[in-house]
Amino acid sequence: MNLPALQSWLTLLRAPGVGGVTVARLLATFGSAEAAVAAGPAALRPLGLPEEALQFFSKGDPEGIARDLEWLDKPGRGLLTLEDPRYPERLRQIAQAPGALFYQGDPDLLALPQLAIVGARSATPQGLENARAFAAELARRGLCITSGLALGIDGAAHRGALEAGGMTIAVCATGLDRVYPARHRELAHDIVREGLMISEFPVGVAALPEHFPRRNRIISGLAMGVLVVEAAPESGSLITAAYANEQGREVFAIPGSIHNPQARGCHRLIRQGAKLVESVDDILEEIAPQLRQRRAALVAADAPPEDPLQARLLQCLGTEPQSFDQLQAGSGLDAAALSEALLALELAGEVAAAAGGTYQRLRVPA
Repeated sequence: MNLPALQSWLTLLRAPGVGGVTVARLLATFGSAEAAVAAGPAALRPLGLPEEALQFFSKGDPEGIARDLEWLDKPGRGLLTLEDPRYPERLRQIAQAPGALFYQGDPDLLALPQLAIVGARSATPQGLENARAFAAELARRGLCITSGLALGIDGAAHRGALEAGGMTIAVCATGLDRVYPARHRELAHDIVREGLMISEFPVGVAALPEHFPRRNRIISGLAMGVLVVEAAPESGSLITAAYANEQGREVFAIPGSIHNPQARGCHRLIRQGAKLVESVDDILEEIAPQLRQRRAALVAADAPPEDPLQARLLQCLGTEPQSFDQLQAGSGLDAAALSEALLALELAGEVAAAAGGTYQRLRVPA
């Protein structure tokens, strides 16, 4: 993206009262962010933009945009706009898709099949262990774990995925120049190094109460399903689950003791139709049709006689278990492609996850 176009996008993202729906309408009307910003009040007012946004377009925010550009001018950072083909398609389809996502880390993870794990900040030790264990096993099975970097269940889910050598995405409620909560600074660094952090908020934006529900719609929008590990009856996790229902995503909940207040939100979700989860297989069973459909679409788009990535991976697999690193070295696939191919082969009954995070081929040609 050239500098004028980038500056126009940053102006749109900083304009007061301009959200993703308005951005999409401006693009449809004027064809580009540059044209929209330059259109002038007479052309913009009929689209229902607030007066403060019209005034903002005329004077801009040079200091704020300068801070954005300075932050973006570092390796591993960028901006994915609605015009970018890498913008995640699942998110593009929700009712209030963000106009753009600031990112730090590997943006290719956004194209992977994702499972969101959310829950209470004041989680019990058992809840934290459940979140960590489910995230680790789902990551080993090829899913990217998405959560909100919050204390409690979110943090445990991110750590579980990283500890398993898997991939994780943190959706933040602040600008990416700051970490909230501050005690997750080291975790955020680990996620940037091994995964991805994203936010719809520009540089300098602090953690405000109204930002967290906005973040939650992105968490559910990116994912095939949302697993709620622990949640009080009135919690942000239930907001994420509600968004998931609206967006047509699967909702999963782990039951708990009737004496645990943090289990009551999960029990409410189960009464409302969420799938009760006791093991990772309960989740994979439910999302398997989506995964097969997704894989079939990817293969059909390339129209080869067989999936070349899976074929290459099967050539590397024998009856002896191999680690993820061994398979990556042998196949030459990057981590994202390898994870997705492993998951597809497991669902097809060709590969099984073995002990110690290793993988084994089930049917070896004679």
